Amino acid sequence: MKPVSAEEYKVMNDRAWKWANDLIQKQIDDPRPGVQNLTNRAIINLKQMLESSHDLYKDNTAFYTKFEKGPYTQISYDRFYNEVNALGTEFIELGLKDKRIAIIGETQYMWGVAYFATVCGTGIVVPLDKELPYDDLKNLVKESEVSAVVFDKKREATFVKMFEEGDTGLEILIAQDRREDEGNIKSQWKLIEAGMQLVSSGDRRFLDAQIDPEEMSIIIFTSGTTGMAKGIMLSHKNICADLMVSPTLVDFRPDDVFFSVLPIHHTFECTCDFIIPIYKGASIAHCEGLKYIVKNIQEIHPTFLLAVPAIFEALYKAIWKGIKKKGKEKTVTRAIKISNAAKKLGIDLTNVFFKEIKETLGGRMRMMICGGAAINPQILEDLQSFGIMALQGYGLSEAAPMGALNPENKPKAISCGIAFPGFDAKISNPDDSGTGEICLKGDNIMLGYYKNPEATAEVIKDGWFYTGDLGYIDAEGYIIITGRKKNVIITKNGKNVFPEEIEYQLSLHDEIAESMVFEDSASSKDDTIIAVGIYPDWTLLKEKLGEDADNDDKVKEYLWTIVNEVNACNPPYKMMKRLLLRHSEFNKNTSKKIRRFEESNKMEN
Repeated sequence: MKPVSAEEYKVMNDRAWKWANDLIQKQIDDPRPGVQNLTNRAIINLKQMLESSHDLYKDNTAFYTKFEKGPYTQISYDRFYNEVNALGTEFIELGLKDKRIAIIGETQYMWGVAYFATVCGTGIVVPLDKELPYDDLKNLVKESEVSAVVFDKKREATFVKMFEEGDTGLEILIAQDRREDEGNIKSQWKLIEAGMQLVSSGDRRFLDAQIDPEEMSIIIFTSGTTGMAKGIMLSHKNICADLMVSPTLVDFRPDDVFFSVLPIHHTFECTCDFIIPIYKGASIAHCEGLKYIVKNIQEIHPTFLLAVPAIFEALYKAIWKGIKKKGKEKTVTRAIKISNAAKKLGIDLTNVFFKEIKETLGGRMRMMICGGAAINPQILEDLQSFGIMALQGYGLSEAAPMGALNPENKPKAISCGIAFPGFDAKISNPDDSGTGEICLKGDNIMLGYYKNPEATAEVIKDGWFYTGDLGYIDAEGYIIITGRKKNVIITKNGKNVFPEEIEYQLSLHDEIAESMVFEDSASSKDDTIIAVGIYPDWTLLKEKLGEDADNDDKVKEYLWTIVNEVNACNPPYKMMKRLLLRHSEFNKNTSKKIRRFEESNKMEN
């Protein structure tokens, strides 16, 4: 921010403290049974949040991370805080004050240090998607006017090339992994060392940096399913609003260990699995990669997991596969019924019946939150039966990213949750069934789209953010999502078909790994033909069909029995009339969501 006088800065901070304390009071006054009114401390910006967390949890472990193969290294809040201050000081020494700094790479400790060192007193942070191709990355670096980029080893050659081409605003290259400078590449480790010396000699440029909590401090680029990335402008206030309200629906504890497995540039992971634990004094354990999930869980014994449905489904299938392999399916099913009945009487038998299952998740897992897409409610209900609170939430990057969350003491598996205390949700233009566009309001809603006021005006109206998601709110205030507005198929007789609803019904069958429902191009003015592309679980089909699994006609015949079963549960206008068989997965964006409008996804392969 532009420097202001001490008096002006005090006025700004006083206004921010009033806002923060008012938001805390709204939590206390919220009468809904799902709101726990847990004690949360007021915070006004991420810099002040980090300082107060350091004061409260100085000796706690902030991170379990691996710099190289081997055991986890424990990093305290004290070390993290000091290294953030050192790197931020050196960033300013390098001339990066008030400039844009991009960060890209795997989810790891040095990424987090660079993030806080940028946003807490240097400039504007621009997290970049590590899966993007070169041309897309270069366009985003230009678009966001990035001056420096912090990258990991895998991305080094990409940014050296970009720097040498000379047609971006890149001035400084910083490597997370290098221990020494080399050529044009500076070592993040060496920058921290240099910053430590500056701080110890009395340099307070970063320590005393002024923060305007309401100005743009973060630019997040969406991945989208249409290929058109938009820059989402977020402020400290947006993030702090989410930090303060989320612990009223779920209890985050200083002794929790969050297992961080998702890409950290995503707002869901960054806010919920990185910044919230720092706010609450918890620990963050970094997963080495998807293929190491089971190994790392057994090493770290986490208590908290935030993930997308695909990870939930993989863990869930692994649990039941182990149960079936031991011939205990009927025994476990019976135990679930007994345990659930006992819970209603206040008796917890989960450690008696399901201790072995809990051990597969490290033995200490108490909370699992799913976000990013809809999930089969049965998965959440079974995990809850095993003694692990499994909840569904809802969010978008534009909401920094929290839209709704199920309260842990009153969850509904079919719902994505309720609006947070101090925030609001409504349905715009509901139809006869109450279904319409979900709209959100709160201090977490973005400032707007970067350099795109027209797109901003389309989604923010009278303080409400129009999400583009369709759904309804039940009598108790729980939001149930039915689909995306842009995905709706409107039949020739004016009926709305939500592809996501049908895809969910198909997903309940183990034989179907992925599906995409869409309007077939053969539709006429008199008839709408609904088609479905199916990528089956080929391994399971081979178990069921044997040699017939090599015959596409036989496979289609088998899949049609499933499709017709789903058709029978729906009204005629929702019936799938064409089936396309896929031998490879659908093309997806970097968030692993199917690109619905890509023609190759509407074809057999």
